[in-house]
Amino acid sequence: MKPRGSILLVKLLLWPLCLAPLGMLVLATFGLLGLELGANPVEELLHTLGKWGLKFLLATLAITPLRRWTGWSWLLSFRRLLGLFAFFYIVLHFGVYLVLDQTLDVRAVLEDVLERPYITLGMAGLILMLPLALTSTRGMMRRLGRRWKQLHQLVYVVAILGVWHFYWQVKLDTLEPTIYAGLLVVMLGARLWFRSQKRAAVAATTGLPERRARCAN
Repeated sequence: MKPRGSILLVKLLLWPLCLAPLGMLVLATFGLLGLELGANPVEELLHTLGKWGLKFLLATLAITPLRRWTGWSWLLSFRRLLGLFAFFYIVLHFGVYLVLDQTLDVRAVLEDVLERPYITLGMAGLILMLPLALTSTRGMMRRLGRRWKQLHQLVYVVAILGVWHFYWQVKLDTLEPTIYAGLLVVMLGARLWFRSQKRAAVAATTGLPERRARCAN
């Protein structure tokens, strides 16, 4: 277990690193330091913010397998921070879509949600993320008890919807979303394997007294 001071230091370093993609986009928006958004700036903002939201979401899901494989329990200290940054970038992604792409035309947004499946998936993922972000505090964790863990299993559904949304959105060059999908499969598969190992261990433990009794007889 890492000392509390070291964990705090890493968190302080993570903040500027997690905000760096947004900072680069702001600089590119105003054409500073030679950075530009390209021929379609709104589309570039949309795609970049969405991809960073998905990256942070996958990084959040990677914490548990890494902790199990390495034994570094202190990694759990960063899971909430990464998850909230995932939500932050996805909200910005939606904000650019709503304000810059659709110019606050709610009717057009609703039509998109109903008629374009990849937007339907993205909107569903955002809605499911809302209760996860709102209940991310330690106080809500204590208040909800076991229900907190059940609620936060929605993150798996959100990740699947996010990758699916990305895959359908790109249409032609599907290499990047395919890589994300592969990483997600590995992380979800690892969780299933951990659960099967835990069940096997519990079954072996509960069956041990019976085997001893048979041996004694």
